[in-house]
Amino acid sequence: MVEIASLPFVARPPGDPDGVLAAARLAAGRWGLGEPVLLRTGMNALFDAGDEVVLRVGRPTADPRAAVWLAAWLTERGLRVPVVVEPEPIVVGELAVIAQRREVSVGEIDWPVVGAMVARLHAVDDAAIDEVSRHHPTPWCGSFPWWDFDALLSDVGASLDPAARAGIDAALGRLGAWPELVTDRVLCHGDVHPGNVLQTADGPVLLDWDLLSLGPPAWDHGPLLNWTTRWGGAPGVYERFADGYGRSFRGDPLAEALAELRLVAATLMRVRVGRTDPAAAEEAERRLRYWRGDPDPPPWHAA
Repeated sequence: MVEIASLPFVARPPGDPDGVLAAARLAAGRWGLGEPVLLRTGMNALFDAGDEVVLRVGRPTADPRAAVWLAAWLTERGLRVPVVVEPEPIVVGELAVIAQRREVSVGEIDWPVVGAMVARLHAVDDAAIDEVSRHHPTPWCGSFPWWDFDALLSDVGASLDPAARAGIDAALGRLGAWPELVTDRVLCHGDVHPGNVLQTADGPVLLDWDLLSLGPPAWDHGPLLNWTTRWGGAPGVYERFADGYGRSFRGDPLAEALAELRLVAATLMRVRVGRTDPAAAEEAERRLRYWRGDPDPPPWHAA
């Protein structure tokens, strides 16, 4: 077994917007593309650079060529992922720019096909996992910085009112021993939800592989288990995904625990960002109503 990385491929946002834009402009100039136009910023910044190319600017924890290698490896195994159009990323300080083919959305996501792709990923054997780990970070899923609840609470706990803190503490008390329920380890996408799937004319493309990791199969089911109830998603999304995957994890103790703990992490991260961002603070308050035991908490908005 090769040595396993401790951090995912991207573990923090790209940082200074001016520096990010400068990196995108530098890459666009070298590749003969159009003026970059910011689409959105999360853990990466995405820019339109003409009609056919999207630039992805991030702060990787490993050689950025790992993302290019992974895209080819996944494609060879029948997974539809973003197509890299320039084989060598451009590096500007700690930032890396990757050029991907622009895909056009054509309608509703074909969730059974997405489920089948995730099942194919989970089915790769240990030799394949070792191969990936030699080229790309594959940390244990529970090692992500935003999964360190003690550290998060130490940082933002003073910002929580007693009722919200009690609800979060109760969830962590009930579910914190989730690793004891793990019986299998597979290669996981790490963040399967509607924001990371694009339906094209050729079928769904599974985006954003920065959180590729090792974990139980339930890890990739957790985000969708409560997508309808907590995030206001369309009814039946998880059920269609599970149909394609080949089984449902609804009612599975590990999957349900991971789904709830993801809500804890999502809340605490919004509270943290909300200290300097009024929009994030408003969303954090919306999420805290759930932990206070509000009988009719509003649906959350994805950041």
